[in-house]
Amino acid sequence: MFANACHIIDLIATDASLPSPASTLVPAVPDFASMPDLIESATDAAPSHPLLDRDHSILAFNERVLDWAYRPEVPLIERLRYLCIVSSNLDEFFEVRAAPHLIANAAGDEKGNYSIASFERLAEMAHVLVGRQYTLYNDELIPTFAKLGIRIISHGERNPAQRKWVHDYYEREVKPLLVPVGLDPAHPFPQVANKSLNFIVRLTGKDAFGRENPIAIVKVPRVLPRMIRMPAKVAGNKTTFVALSSVVRAHLSSMFPGREVGEFSQFRVTRHSDLAVDEEDVKNLRTALRLGLQHRHYGQAVRLEVSATCAESLASFLMAQFNLPDQALYRVHGPVNLARLTQLIDLLDEPQLRFPPYQASYPAALSTGQSFFDRLQRGDALIHQPFESFEGVLTFLRQAVQDPQVLAIKQTIYRTGTDSELMDLLREGVRRGKEVTVVVELKARFDEEANINWAEMLESIGAQVVYGVVGLKTHAKMLLVTRREGKQMRRYGHLSTGNYNPRTAKLYTDISHLTADPLLTADMEAVFVHLASQSRMPKLHRMWLAPFDLHRNLIARIEAVGAAAARGEASRIVAKMNALTDEALIAALMAAGNKGVKIDLIVRGACTLPAQVPGLSERIRVRSVIGRFLEHSRVFYFREGQEESLYLSSADWMNRNMMRRVELAWPVTDPVLRQRLIDECLVAYLHDGRDAWDLGPDGVYRRVDRDTNAGEEGASRAVEAHGAQAALMNRYASRGLRRAALRD
Repeated sequence: MFANACHIIDLIATDASLPSPASTLVPAVPDFASMPDLIESATDAAPSHPLLDRDHSILAFNERVLDWAYRPEVPLIERLRYLCIVSSNLDEFFEVRAAPHLIANAAGDEKGNYSIASFERLAEMAHVLVGRQYTLYNDELIPTFAKLGIRIISHGERNPAQRKWVHDYYEREVKPLLVPVGLDPAHPFPQVANKSLNFIVRLTGKDAFGRENPIAIVKVPRVLPRMIRMPAKVAGNKTTFVALSSVVRAHLSSMFPGREVGEFSQFRVTRHSDLAVDEEDVKNLRTALRLGLQHRHYGQAVRLEVSATCAESLASFLMAQFNLPDQALYRVHGPVNLARLTQLIDLLDEPQLRFPPYQASYPAALSTGQSFFDRLQRGDALIHQPFESFEGVLTFLRQAVQDPQVLAIKQTIYRTGTDSELMDLLREGVRRGKEVTVVVELKARFDEEANINWAEMLESIGAQVVYGVVGLKTHAKMLLVTRREGKQMRRYGHLSTGNYNPRTAKLYTDISHLTADPLLTADMEAVFVHLASQSRMPKLHRMWLAPFDLHRNLIARIEAVGAAAARGEASRIVAKMNALTDEALIAALMAAGNKGVKIDLIVRGACTLPAQVPGLSERIRVRSVIGRFLEHSRVFYFREGQEESLYLSSADWMNRNMMRRVELAWPVTDPVLRQRLIDECLVAYLHDGRDAWDLGPDGVYRRVDRDTNAGEEGASRAVEAHGAQAALMNRYASRGLRRAALRD
C-alpha cells in the first residue's frame, strides 16, 4: 500500500494547480448496487455488446486534433501545424488501414468487419473530416495570415516582377528535373509514387509525329521544396510565398510546345504502405526489408486527391487507372497535400504567432554533475518528459560510456530518428571497448530504413546487433548498464514508456524510470538474453512481458479488483494509454465495472469500449486528452481493498501489443514516486477542464465543459478551466526557476 497515499477514487480539482502529493483526500465508498454480470469470463469471452469501430475511432481522434486548429486562442502558426498533423495522420491512416475496406468493397462482401458498408461509412466520415480541413484552411487560416502580411500568392495575383522571378526560378530549379510524359501505346501511364505531387493535362492538337495523344502526366520530383519564399525585392513589405504546384501550373503550356493545354489538375495518390515480410521464409530479415522498401511507394492505390476544379473526364480517367471506386476520390479546394505546409511553418520567423517556447527543466530527482551510479544506489528516479528534459537519459548513457568501470551496455531501439546523439554514444561505447548489445527493431513502421542503417553502422564497428524474435516486434524500451564495483557486478537500468528519440522526447509525454533495483534489473538482463539467444524465458521477478504473461496478468489484476468490489471492499482502476481495442481486456473491464468497480480510462486515440452504457458499462468513463504535446505515457493503477499497485508500460491495450510484440510492464514500488505518477499522470488528466473529451454512451466524444468539472455521482461545480499539460508546464517551469535561483 502507498505510504500516505492520496487515493484517486473521487478527486476533484479545485484550481489550475496540480494537487500536492502531501494533500490528504478521503476516498469515497463506491455504490455497490446490484448489477447483472453480463460477462462471465473475461479471459475467454468477448464482450456481448457490440464494440465501437476501431477505424471510426481513429478518425474521431483526428477530429479532436483538428479542434485545436479551429481554436481562435491558439497562435496562428500552431493552428496551421495542427492542420498539418491531421493531414499527416490521415495519410498514415489510408496507408495502413484503408486497404482491407477497399478490398472488401471491391469483392462485394456484405458481412464482417470489412465490408461494403464499412467502406462506405469510413469514406463518408473521412470526406467530412477532409472537408472541414479545407474549409478551415480557406475561410480562416489563409485570410488571417493575409491580414498579417503573410501570403501564398497564385499566378493570377502576381505582379510582373513576381511573375518574372517565378519564371526564372522555374527555369533554374524546376524545369531541369521535369520529364512530361505524353501517353500512348509506347508511353504507358507512368509509375506514380505514393503521396507524390503530379499533374494530369489534356492536350489539343497533334504531337511531333502527327498523332493525337490527348493526355499527358507531369511528375513533380520530391526533392523540390513545396513552398518557396519570395525575396524581399519582389515581395515588397509582405512575407510572400509561392507553392511549387503553382509554379508548375503556370508553366504547363511551355512544357508542350506546339500543343495547347486545355483541362488540367494536380493529383496525388495514396498507396497501401504497410510492409509485409514472411519472416519464416527469409534468410536475412534486414535484406528482405530493404528490398521491400524499394516497392513501398508503389503499393495498392487506396485514395486519389485532385483539385476541386478537376474535369470529370480527367478524374474518371485517373480513377480507372488506379482502379478505385467513386468514394475514394477526394476533390480538394487547395493543395492536394496539406501536410507539406509544414515547410511554410519552418520558413516563417514570427515568434509571436507560435506557442511561447517551453524550456524543459533538468529532472528534479537528478543533479547536474552528479554520478548517476551514486544517485541510483540511493533510490529510483523518474523523468516526466517533456516537462523534464530527456537530457537526463542522455547524461546517464554518456556517463556509462565514459566510466571505465562500465563493462557492458545493452539497449533496445524502436524509433530513434536519423540523427541521434544516443546512437553516437553507443558507437563511442564500442570504440572504448565496452560490450555493446543493441536490439534493433527493423519493422518499426516508417522507420525501417533508418533502423536498418543504424544496425549496419553498429555491426560494422563491432557492436552485437540482434533483431529480436521472428514474428514479433520488439517494442519494449530499456537500457541496461553493467558496472564493476569492487568484487561484484552491479546493474543500472532505464525503462521507458516512449522511444529513445531526442526529438520526439520534446513533443511526447512519456515517463523514464531509472533504477538500480536488483530484481528489476535482473529481469531486464533476462529479457535481453532471451531476445538475443531465444532461450526459454525464466520466471521474472517483477516485470510482465508480452507475449508471455502481460495480457494474462492484466486480466487477472482487473478480475482481482472486481472480486474486491464484489466483497464490498474498496476498488478502483485508472489506466492511461494510447489505444484500447483488445476484446478480452475490454470484457474484463466491463465485468469488473458491473461488479461495482469505478473505472476511468484515459485513452488518447482509438477506443472500442462503449463507455457509460446503462446496464453495461455505466461505471466506466473514457476520456481523451489532446494538448500541445502528444500524450504517449502508459500508466496503470489498480486498487483492491487496501492493496494498491501502479505499473508503467511500453504497451497499449491492443491485441497486437499483447500477442505479437515484445512489450514490458513493470511496477513502481517506491511510494513517493508512485504518488507522483498518480498526481501528474492520472489525477491531473481526470480533472482536465480544457483539453479533455469524454466518450458518451452514443459513441460520440464531446469536449468537456470549460466552466464545470464533473465529480462523483454527476455533481458539478464551477472551477477555473485548466489543462493538465499547462498545469504540468507551470509546475516544472517554476521548479526550474527555483533551482536556477539556488544555483545563482
